[in-house]
Amino acid sequence: MSTANSIAFVSSDTSDAKAALESLSARYGQRSIAEASIVVALGGDGFLLQTLRDTMGTGKKVYGMNRGTIGFLMNEYRSGGLTERIAAAVAETIRPLEMLAVTSEGETVSALAINEVALWRQSYQTAKIRISVDDQIRLEELSCDGVMIATPAGSTAYNLSAHGPILPLDAPLLALTPVSPFRPRRWRGALLSNKATVRFDILEPEKRPVNAAADHTEVKAVTSVTVRESPTATATLLFDPNHSWNERILAEQFRY
Repeated sequence: MSTANSIAFVSSDTSDAKAALESLSARYGQRSIAEASIVVALGGDGFLLQTLRDTMGTGKKVYGMNRGTIGFLMNEYRSGGLTERIAAAVAETIRPLEMLAVTSEGETVSALAINEVALWRQSYQTAKIRISVDDQIRLEELSCDGVMIATPAGSTAYNLSAHGPILPLDAPLLALTPVSPFRPRRWRGALLSNKATVRFDILEPEKRPVNAAADHTEVKAVTSVTVRESPTATATLLFDPNHSWNERILAEQFRY
């Protein structure tokens, strides 16, 4: 099956994205996601991440074209020459994080995150969180608005807004970044091996409730959260060779 006959176009709900979907489907044909080998996502970064989650583990490659606002993860939108662009694209395989959260009611919730697993305070009081890495306590008590573990793919998202480090896509690292740390005031986080398992234990969970989220999967009133890189799940993104993700991440570090 040729590339032209194996594309599934999907779009967000914006008018620009829907118009692009209609135009491209008429020009190149439309396959179902189950039949296609390439999924072209039309929208913004959030929609691309949702498409990656929907196709996780299927072996399908996702090529995003920007019909959103920022489009950091997206290729430039052009209607012409799409099959040639896809054929020349560079593939980047990423591994999501696995979150295992335990709630105050004893429920266990698991979810995958391409960008980050984040915890944040649920009330007006600061959260108090103990942090362990590979079963060793590294921070007995962090008083903060929140804390997160970010992948290289997610390091330019919420992590960067919280003044965390930008990680090259092929770096075998995870960023552990606090959000508005109060005590210890000068702690700015840590770089961890992508093989590390991180556990967050909520101190005083009834007085200082904490929520957790793996990307958009939110869990309320958690008592503990364990995070590690998935050993099995993968997602593959396609980028135009003159505008690779690694190049974008490098360029982002020289913005001012």
